[in-house]
Amino acid sequence: MPYLGSEDTVRELRRALSNPNVQSDQLRYRNTILKVIRAMSQGVDVSGLFSEMVKACATVDIVQKKLVYVFLCSYATLNPELSLLVINTLRKDCQDPNPMVRSLALRNMTNLRLPSVVEYVEQPLTAGLRDRAACVRRVAVLGWAKLHNLQTNSEIDAAVVNELYSLLRDQDPVVMVNCLRALEEILKEEGGVAINKPITHHLLNRLKECDVWGQCEVLRILQRYRPQSDDELFDILSLLDASLVSPHPPVMAATLSLFLSLCSALPAVSQAALERVRGPLLAACGSVSREMRFTAICHIQLLLRSLPGLMGAHYKRFFCGYAEPAYIKQRKMQVLVELVNDENIVMLLDELRGYCTDVNTDTAQAAISAIGRIGRSYSDRCLEILIELLGLKQEHITSAVVQTMCDLVWVCPQCSDTVCLAVEGCEEILQDSQGRQALLWLLGVYGERVSSAPYTLEVFIDGVRSEASLGVKMELLVATMRMFLCRPAETQDMLGRLLHYCIEEETDMCVRDQALLYYRLLHCGIEETRKVLQGRRSDPSLGVLIGRPAEPISQWASNFNTLEPLRQGAIETELASRGSPEHGTFDLKPNTNLSDTLNCSGGEEVHAGSDSAIELVDSSADDLASGLAVPFSLSLSPTLSPEEFEGQWLQQQVLHAEQGPEKIKVEDCVCMEVLVRCPELLHCSPQSLQAAMQLVNIQTLAFTPPDSLPWRVYLYTHTQQACSADTPNSTLILGELLYTGEGIQKAGKGDGDVVVEDREDEQMKEGEEATADGLIGIETTRTDRGQDAVKVTLKQQPRDEKALRGFLSILTTVLQTLSSERA
Repeated sequence: MPYLGSEDTVRELRRALSNPNVQSDQLRYRNTILKVIRAMSQGVDVSGLFSEMVKACATVDIVQKKLVYVFLCSYATLNPELSLLVINTLRKDCQDPNPMVRSLALRNMTNLRLPSVVEYVEQPLTAGLRDRAACVRRVAVLGWAKLHNLQTNSEIDAAVVNELYSLLRDQDPVVMVNCLRALEEILKEEGGVAINKPITHHLLNRLKECDVWGQCEVLRILQRYRPQSDDELFDILSLLDASLVSPHPPVMAATLSLFLSLCSALPAVSQAALERVRGPLLAACGSVSREMRFTAICHIQLLLRSLPGLMGAHYKRFFCGYAEPAYIKQRKMQVLVELVNDENIVMLLDELRGYCTDVNTDTAQAAISAIGRIGRSYSDRCLEILIELLGLKQEHITSAVVQTMCDLVWVCPQCSDTVCLAVEGCEEILQDSQGRQALLWLLGVYGERVSSAPYTLEVFIDGVRSEASLGVKMELLVATMRMFLCRPAETQDMLGRLLHYCIEEETDMCVRDQALLYYRLLHCGIEETRKVLQGRRSDPSLGVLIGRPAEPISQWASNFNTLEPLRQGAIETELASRGSPEHGTFDLKPNTNLSDTLNCSGGEEVHAGSDSAIELVDSSADDLASGLAVPFSLSLSPTLSPEEFEGQWLQQQVLHAEQGPEKIKVEDCVCMEVLVRCPELLHCSPQSLQAAMQLVNIQTLAFTPPDSLPWRVYLYTHTQQACSADTPNSTLILGELLYTGEGIQKAGKGDGDVVVEDREDEQMKEGEEATADGLIGIETTRTDRGQDAVKVTLKQQPRDEKALRGFLSILTTVLQTLSSERA
């Protein structure tokens, strides 16, 4: 035979197909047709044999018919006129006594995909819907969907639609499922197949008769149906209960998706369903198929967003195997980060440490990043591992460790001293741009703590002409400017050389413009430069007491059993800094209604204590702000680390306990306790709480997960109030939000938004004594008990009652606004 792909090949095949001797020998004729199909599959253009192949379809040999039909369906669009020649043969085969021949003819009539043959296909398809053989009915049902695709603008035949609806009760389950698929395609513009109560119950009762993919199709379509009563809902859930623990992962996933759709208003039932599928999901994680394992892990990540402890006892199932691909290992490490707790932290860190030296660089860097995320809660243990990895002096490991440390000190500033000692000397190993940018950021921000920082920067500056990375050049400019502000004698000369090069010789406009900005900024003076460049070194809002909070199931239920979990490259991290200005000014003038401004109404009654004395205050947000006739602002600077916050908090507590309120000077400090009624605040996500606080420059330092008891939030801010033109008054306010779930009592008049705890008569007397210090005392009336108030404890130093009242009005308004939005 001539060389495959040449014109001689097609000529030789045509000669063989036209040879009477070959046509008379059925085996030789079939083998010749097989050669044509083989050449077609290898890319040879055999469309010139179309007429010969049309003649070959007139045979009783089913194998030969299948081969010829494959050829005709492939080249029908290239030969539409010749394709009409095969219609008579196909229509004749649709009446063949053999049901296999009838189904084969129907399938290939619709697979020709030619609008010119539609009029010849409708009558055989209509007859096929009533055929006694199930295999013919299966093909005929799908054939109507294919026919509709050829003429999407044509009117839908109501008789055909009714016929398809009637076939939903066909004895063959495949015909039933094919009808659903066909009706979905035909009625797409009308919203798909109409699902009512009789159809729903019929499909549910026959669900077990369908194969795996048929069950998935039925369960997907049933998500449109909404039960008419609770009894019907629980009857449906009872029918689906067995499928929820199906050994087939697709069926289990489709059933759970339907469960979540039906139980959107029943979170307890949805949570119970998630717990039931734990076993099947874990089994899918051990599947032989890599694709199935990856999909199961991605969906487990969705479940952990609402039930963080769902897989806590099975964390070993997510340890990586040696032969597993990198994309599965990386997803498993993301899950392991979510499962960390005090009991398994040692074992998980040991496991992740082993992955850090994996031969795959992406896997190693992902493991190092996972250790860094765990370091937000267990910084000491994770820093030990990261420092050990620096000792390996491998380029990709060192780069990943430096980047991880850079992120870690931004979240946990208490780690900065250890990190500064560890990164010395790393510049000789780092070669990639991301690692060098991270190192330069650390040197610029913490340059005064790194003894060799100026000399390290000088190495970068000397090689700036050969630097190819734009990001490294711009980070070098920022780092050198910051270093000049804290160590000017060592940095002045190299800064001049760097600015001269960037302004006179650098070709990139971004670097040149940034250098010009810094050059002109220096002409404005050191203090102005310091205001611009010395911003916050970290974002304590990212440093939390515990990991990512639990989300409502409704937030991701619609994405379950879809491709969306597979598209997500990583779990969403905690809320990043929103870049709000450090100082936001609030002009609290008399009659300023902050409650109306933030859509919060209702008066409030405040329970305050001066020193350790306790007092009750009856006022609204207007009254709290009415005493302030001067500009009042909150500031996040200087930043307060968790250790400093704890020291300040405990120091004031010990001072009150040892000396007593009568021995503390009035100007030393003040303590205030408020019970704010905000019933929905406990269910608010920490991200929303942090964002709302940062909008008014109140920093949330730590919090516990929502719906947990006791629920706590720690926060702080600096108040600034201009007493005169040149003497601003600044105070530090520390705060704690606490909810223990215990009963509290309302205080004051009517239905206020702020309630106070029940106190003894001695404490009430202390509150009356505190009025001498400028606070307003009132009488309280005991009423019914409530369970929806949050206790707010504020500690201020030095004492400034007007600033404290202004801060309290802002804080209360924010809390009540968040609560009203949740409601």
